[in-house]
Amino acid sequence: MSMLVIKYLVSAAIIVLVSELAKQSDRVGALLASLPVVTLMVLVWLYFEGQPTAKLANHAWYTFWYVLPTLPMFALFPAMLERWGFWLALLVSAFLTVFCFALLAFLVKRWGIDLW
Repeated sequence: MSMLVIKYLVSAAIIVLVSELAKQSDRVGALLASLPVVTLMVLVWLYFEGQPTAKLANHAWYTFWYVLPTLPMFALFPAMLERWGFWLALLVSAFLTVFCFALLAFLVKRWGIDLW
């Protein structure tokens, strides 16, 4: 079996596992979803594929910065969900995340961090 198929199967299995666990327990599902599972999988796949350590380090570095603008969305989504329903809350959350990302990218550029 090719490595690409293995990556698909393992990655999909982890996502399904987390979503099934979330049905059983909100806390366990959220805990597992909050772990950097995707980032860890990507780092493992890059390592197994022989990518240079600089590539792995850059991936981890940029992931740190890209996670920060998502945090307000997780704080506000529950309140918006109760008030506006799922789809509107999801749409507003997406726009909020894009706005926060643009703001963060603008702010950290002063220190030589280019997120665009």
